[in-house]
Amino acid sequence: MPVTAAATPDAASTPTRRVAWASMVGTSLESFDFYLFAYFSAFFVGPLFFEPLGEVGGTTLAFLGIALAFVVRPIGAIIFGYMGDRLGRRTTLLWTVAIMGIATGAIGLLPTYAQAGWIGAVLLFLLRIVQGLSLGGEWGGSILIATEHSGRAKRAFYAAIPQLGSPVGSILSATVFIVMTIVLPPEEMAAWGWRIPFLLAIPLLLVSLYLRWSITETPVFEGIVAEGRRDRIPFVTMFAQRPAAMAIAIGAALLGIGSYSLMNTYTINYGVAELGFSFQDLLIATTIGALLQLVTIPLFGAWANRAGSARVVAWGALGTLLIAFPMYYLLQFATFPILVATMIIGGILPTMSWAALGGLMNDLFPDHFRYSALSFAYALAATISGFVPYLTLELGKATDFAWWHPGIVLAILSAVTLVSAWAASRRRVEPEFTGAAERDEPAIV
Repeated sequence: MPVTAAATPDAASTPTRRVAWASMVGTSLESFDFYLFAYFSAFFVGPLFFEPLGEVGGTTLAFLGIALAFVVRPIGAIIFGYMGDRLGRRTTLLWTVAIMGIATGAIGLLPTYAQAGWIGAVLLFLLRIVQGLSLGGEWGGSILIATEHSGRAKRAFYAAIPQLGSPVGSILSATVFIVMTIVLPPEEMAAWGWRIPFLLAIPLLLVSLYLRWSITETPVFEGIVAEGRRDRIPFVTMFAQRPAAMAIAIGAALLGIGSYSLMNTYTINYGVAELGFSFQDLLIATTIGALLQLVTIPLFGAWANRAGSARVVAWGALGTLLIAFPMYYLLQFATFPILVATMIIGGILPTMSWAALGGLMNDLFPDHFRYSALSFAYALAATISGFVPYLTLELGKATDFAWWHPGIVLAILSAVTLVSAWAASRRRVEPEFTGAAERDEPAIV
């Protein structure tokens, strides 16, 4: 069947730059929510919502709330992946960002234990489940809305733009945390100030909805509809037709996501508890690293256009593997310049794999179940990465916190991603759009 005009990427009516902004803002809100809840869980969630359980019990349940959102993400990927492949990329992304923003803002309105007993704690966990479900469909859709509106020549670059959401969200949440703790005394922060950062998700949501409402559906999805190639159950089709590609995609995503969990969660706690750094120094160092990513991610995306996304992911993984142990060895000297250098060097190389990840995964799957495949692979990798801080801590206990124990975890993540990127480079790149008659798999309608 011939390709229709509507199915050609060049026929998209929305300017590509606006599409890029629409894709990035949603991932920024996702990252803002994750880091914001992580920062405030350590200090406020336990005392405010789990007061009778004491400091240890309250903190444990607060961190469980972080893990809960990771665990349900694959379920959200199945739900919103189905919507994205059946109803459209744009429609689904409007749902995911709306659910995510409303749930985050609602946390800022919850009653504390002192105000309503356990009601606030139950509602908090329910909202974390809702957030996790919506996040399961956000990343894959953001990548597709960017790549399927762009031509093949710049597709890898635009696949990197949603990845800017991670440093943007990290910078915003860190800035909010720093400003709030400076402006308000601890008693006012505990009384009412903690609500403000969560309520800031509402204006971010309005901006996201405006940008996403103003763009059109992707030409690729319009072509799928025109040719009647939508799958009844995309989740089943992707495992039936591309099981190896699913394993490759999950492995390729591990370093980009897992290194963030290692560097921005475990390394911060490890630096304070074992190396004697102040929390403020570590927060500043991670923020400097995030600011640098605003420059390096687009540059790595441009490089992926020339060299190929899989190669850029592989080079980032190889570089991280080589510096994993030297980086943590130098960190033992506990000086602020070494700390900043560690966060910069330890951030740039995994960022290379992170920036090109969307382009790599986009090329692995056919268009008619691509939303489901990207969403589920990324969500499962994120769920696995959510256990990285815990596993690193257990390894630290087993080795008496030897300087090299975080390096082992980072090296394993790097090796898995390196092998996966090599495997991805050996596979045929999926075309942006072809007629159903030209494909190597039957359409299920």
